[in-house]
Amino acid sequence: MNRPQLRHLIMLRRTRFAQVVALAGVWFVSDTATRAAGLPVPGGVIGMLALLALFGTGLLKVHSVSGGARWLLAEMLLFFVPSVLAVLDHQEFMGAVGLKIAAVIVVGTVLVMGATAMTVDLCYRWQARHA
Repeated sequence: MNRPQLRHLIMLRRTRFAQVVALAGVWFVSDTATRAAGLPVPGGVIGMLALLALFGTGLLKVHSVSGGARWLLAEMLLFFVPSVLAVLDHQEFMGAVGLKIAAVIVVGTVLVMGATAMTVDLCYRWQARHA
């Protein structure tokens, strides 16, 4: 790795702002590519796959963006404020419709967590067999 690349990598590791900008840049590029290609997949999913590929190839190290990712996760509640305000504007969400939506969210979350747990367990068992 030459000096300018090393300097940018060091800067990315030290400043949380640069890490957030890098993560937002990956999302923006993946979202733009998804819309341009007309894919039926959200740009964020493509962005996560792109980050996985960058981590897997070693072009980007996890600790190079971990501070920015931690900050985004810590401030995630702020991203939900507009959603809460929208619910307050629509009183129908406070009745039966809201309960149905809440049930879908709870069931969906449980299914995703269960599928993730089963995938991690299967990968762990496969890795233990092949180690």
